[in-house]
Amino acid sequence: MTSKRFTAEQKKIKKFEKHDLEAAIKLAKGSASTKFDESVELSFNTGIDPKKGDQQIRGTVVLPHGTGKTKRVAAFVDSANETAAKEAGADIVGTEETIDKLVQTGLIEFDVAVAVPSMMPKLAKAARILGPRGLMPNPKTDTVGPNIAKMIQEQKGGKISFKNDNTSNVHIIIGKASFDEAKLKENMEVAIDAVKKAKPASQKGIFIKSASISTTMGPGIKLDQNSI
Repeated sequence: MTSKRFTAEQKKIKKFEKHDLEAAIKLAKGSASTKFDESVELSFNTGIDPKKGDQQIRGTVVLPHGTGKTKRVAAFVDSANETAAKEAGADIVGTEETIDKLVQTGLIEFDVAVAVPSMMPKLAKAARILGPRGLMPNPKTDTVGPNIAKMIQEQKGGKISFKNDNTSNVHIIIGKASFDEAKLKENMEVAIDAVKKAKPASQKGIFIKSASISTTMGPGIKLDQNSI
């Protein structure tokens, strides 16, 4: 059931009207009327066929102003990299014992996981827990590699991963409603560019069919194609 607040905010936005980035951001910030600091999400409807393996969209982007959320980073490392992980600011330094506990309890106390290559065979046993939540380290999302400190610092600094869902859509959190308009615009521009660069080579026709932004509890605001 649609709330009265949502209905009131939706009435302020004309259903078929499209906006440039600045106007859309202003409308989105204005629609955030809840007591908590709502996230601002950028959504794309793409022309890919999500059933085809060679048309998957997957990438990473470092937002210049972050997402407004402090990420808890788990670093799965061997003994040679434990000190580096701690010094880089990992919230959890994951060992084989950590993996065993994760498998036994199913308890996840982190928002993103990174790993050195030698730990991936050991992490395989936790794939059924981490995979469905999008938390399994993967080279394609720059969460597996030899430089554990670099990966941790990038994640702490605002690096996020994105991929398409099974309806050909891509969603990226680009900040909080409390961000000023300039910061949201910079984050949005960087995110748009990253999605464009992630276009699968085999995809033909129009790649980004439409795009919109919205706050957590607010209505969608359509973006003018000429602005993206």
